[in-house]
Amino acid sequence: MAIGNPPQWESIAQAKRAALLQSIPPDWIISDDLLPPDDQLDVTSFPKTSGFFTERELEITSTRIPQLLEKIHTQLLTSEEVTKAFCKRAAVAHQLTNCLSETLFPEALASAKALDEHLQKTGETVGPLHGLPISLKDHFNIAGKDSTVGFVSWVGKPATYDSALVEILKKAGAVLYVKTNVPTAMMIAESVNNTFGRTVNPLNRKLTSGGSSGGESALIAFGGSLIGVGSDIGGSLRIPAACTGIFTLKPSSGRFPTGGCVSGLAGQEAVSSINGPMAKYLDDIEFYAKTVVGAEPWKSDPKCLPIPWRSVSVKPKLKLGVMWNDGNVRPTPPVQRALRETVEKLKAAGHEVIDWEPTLHLEAQELLSGFFLADGGKTVREILDEVQEPFRPEMKGYADASEIGANELWKRHLQRTQLCKDYLDRWTKAGVDAIICPTTPYTSVEHGKFKYVGYTGVFNIVDYSAVSWPSGMYADKSLDQPKIDAEPFSALDAEIQQDYDAEVVHGMPISLQLVAQRLEDEKAIAMTRLVLEAL
Repeated sequence: MAIGNPPQWESIAQAKRAALLQSIPPDWIISDDLLPPDDQLDVTSFPKTSGFFTERELEITSTRIPQLLEKIHTQLLTSEEVTKAFCKRAAVAHQLTNCLSETLFPEALASAKALDEHLQKTGETVGPLHGLPISLKDHFNIAGKDSTVGFVSWVGKPATYDSALVEILKKAGAVLYVKTNVPTAMMIAESVNNTFGRTVNPLNRKLTSGGSSGGESALIAFGGSLIGVGSDIGGSLRIPAACTGIFTLKPSSGRFPTGGCVSGLAGQEAVSSINGPMAKYLDDIEFYAKTVVGAEPWKSDPKCLPIPWRSVSVKPKLKLGVMWNDGNVRPTPPVQRALRETVEKLKAAGHEVIDWEPTLHLEAQELLSGFFLADGGKTVREILDEVQEPFRPEMKGYADASEIGANELWKRHLQRTQLCKDYLDRWTKAGVDAIICPTTPYTSVEHGKFKYVGYTGVFNIVDYSAVSWPSGMYADKSLDQPKIDAEPFSALDAEIQQDYDAEVVHGMPISLQLVAQRLEDEKAIAMTRLVLEAL
């Protein structure tokens, strides 16, 4: 390598970023005179205030899913026009938040046109999602497109097949138009990697949109997608949903198809990776779930369970356990306040609320981390080494890890199984319907300061169903001042509370989490709806 030339990985990454930007049509590039200044933190108003979008485009991209599908299916709108509007809005979202990893604009418009022609010719829709643009996290393979999951060495190695979910969505009539950015290996709680860089939060660009499905959360919060699909192995759906104030369902493993997806820790099966929907509305989450499970994914993905989407009825007054903290890291003041006020409103609505102590949570967190690092970071290191890409600082744990061996791993499997049994016994004895707790300690947090996934990761270990939902409350610097005299639970707790800045997160939405038992995805959604009614 000549002196002064960038390392191989930097050259590859630079070319990939340039190609991504060049895939955006010139008419959709924001001119310098319209581009929001760097110090404009909230860019969600740009579509309505900039004049860059037509009234028709704004109307299309602001229409709820049921109404949009009805207009497409009755031919009041064409799928091609709808797709073009969302492609443009996604392109703008990327320029302001760096949320995309791949564009499929020509392919999406061709697909939409074919759907229109089919409807015009036959009078029939292809499926329940006919004409609906859906965005996907980068790790879903789409034939002909890269699935880098942030690794520079995977640039220019397009997939040769579609993931199982992609096949299902296409058969249902969905239009796939973008893939969204993730952190390296999808194992960082912020969406940042050496290939595409950092995705920022459209509500406040000084803050993270979370990870690993942070490209999705940024795109949806900006209005560039009505519904997208992410994944979760330690909080990767719930964390970004909480950072941007949208809804998500973390299902139990086996409900939605994961076959044919790329993983940064391929073969790690001690904790199952699942995928699920992200959207601004809970009804859209349920509609997606019914559609995908209704496609009987167990017939194409051997890891899917043959369980149809069930109609559930929940009792009008719930018994809820409230976990105020997990005993290791306290929620920051806005989250504490939202949880406290939510509990007060739930009690006022007649629900029974009891305290839920975080027994077993620290053990579960240690197991989760141990499973991820069990190979001593070899899997990630081998992929990075192909182009001499360095470990990012957020992945220091992988760089420093030591392999534990099969015997020790099997012992930890036994420990995990016993923990799941103990947690189930405790739940059964308490007789609770669900747990209400923080999704994360944060509303969102400044870039580089997301340091704790304990509130989400524990429920991956026990494989429970969970919904992260916006509480309807917002961080308020006058109400949410740090509690100086509070005794920290741990050194990490002290560090996180020290990082908290009421001024920086002022106005950010506050999310909470409802957790149901394993395979209670339908019930988790129904109970969340009941909780929202109380709020």
